[in-house]
Amino acid sequence: MIDIEKIEWDPKYSVDIEEIDVHQKKMFELFNQLIDMKKTKTDNKDCINMISDINEYSKFYFSSEERYLKKKGYPDFGAHAKAHRQFTKASITLRREISDDIGNLTGEVIKELRDWLIDHILTLDSLYIPFLRIDKYIEDSKRKN
Repeated sequence: MIDIEKIEWDPKYSVDIEEIDVHQKKMFELFNQLIDMKKTKTDNKDCINMISDINEYSKFYFSSEERYLKKKGYPDFGAHAKAHRQFTKASITLRREISDDIGNLTGEVIKELRDWLIDHILTLDSLYIPFLRIDKYIEDSKRKN
């Protein structure tokens, strides 16, 4: 099995929205638990349940982020939400595949999903940060006048 590094949350992942940062931390925690389970050869059913937990929590996390971006009128909302659907689809597919055969839960597959999340945060999520900062600046300016 490929050796998978755990994800340590770092301020470089922050999107300047506390609620979203909390969701990121929780996703990292779930992935770290799955990595531990895989390394210690935990019961197959528990691994399947952990994939389900990742899937369910990602839906909650993504919908929170999407609500926030939609409310703020983020112009790239459609593409961003579409990327979230790709992750959800991949995790649902993985859950189905490992239910059929736990051998499908490889280190490579876990790493691929984990890396998708990290890449999404560092690329797509980082794109909305300047937009939200400008939005906040405009809102603050209106309040002062």
